[in-house]
Amino acid sequence: MRPVEPQQAPGFTTAQATEAPAPSLLHSSFYRFVHLADPEAAASELRHLGRDPGLGGSIIVAIEGVNGTVAGPAAQVEEFEQRLRTGAVLHGALSGLTFKRSACTQPPFGRFKVSVKPEIVALDLPPAAGAPLHALPDEQDASHLSPAAWRELLARGDAVVLDNRNHFEFRLGHFRGAVDPAVHHFRDFVRFVEQHAPAWRAQGRPVAMYCTGGIRCDKTAPWMRSLGLEVFQLEGGILNYLQHAQAEEGDHWQGKCFVFDRRIALDAHLRETGTTAEQVFDPAHPDEAWRLQRARRLDEAA
Repeated sequence: MRPVEPQQAPGFTTAQATEAPAPSLLHSSFYRFVHLADPEAAASELRHLGRDPGLGGSIIVAIEGVNGTVAGPAAQVEEFEQRLRTGAVLHGALSGLTFKRSACTQPPFGRFKVSVKPEIVALDLPPAAGAPLHALPDEQDASHLSPAAWRELLARGDAVVLDNRNHFEFRLGHFRGAVDPAVHHFRDFVRFVEQHAPAWRAQGRPVAMYCTGGIRCDKTAPWMRSLGLEVFQLEGGILNYLQHAQAEEGDHWQGKCFVFDRRIALDAHLRETGTTAEQVFDPAHPDEAWRLQRARRLDEAA
């Protein structure tokens, strides 16, 4: 049963309630699941849209849609967002696109890159039982909860709060009481859910799932529902939650949010924390050792 959207949850304040000075550098992330008949043409257009020399970022294009981040001077980022919504090759498919924004103190990307890949996020998921062939996730169905409704669901205490991220991301920060599937490869997430789904079903417990920006949850939810689970998702992920909620002492979110750029981690107010790669990645795990080496190479190239 979908939790009722509260007018305003106790202790919940929106980011719009206080006016913050406009940042000089802005980071914006976005995605959209949409069938693209010609991903190469879409990628070419996106490269043209990102031609401003002050912009950096990374965008993935596939038959199933677009997933990207862009950063630079605030005015240029806002202009890019507007262009993205009205691109001719994308045929208006990105109109109404939601952007998750945060300020930057330094450029988080060294260049602007657009890549064409088989998927905009690859998770090694099994097919969802009964799902139509090539079906795309519904990014706006009733399972998506606003930050206020998410808080309300977590406060009830009956949901399995499931972190759909890597283990190193969970270590850095997570929602209070969340379950860590200890993911070093996304196969680990599949294995964990398949192992625990029977007990969750038997207990009648809904799953409240979250990730950084929402895309992993959107892609994972249909498969989880095919296992007979009731699944809710945090709309826009952690970044949307922190963008629209003023974190307070005792809030459900605890710690830092890892981001996949040079900033490495943001606090509950989406501010850079000064966290280093050495503080995030444990070289004892092979998947984290190569991430640490890559982060060090990026620092050397900056």
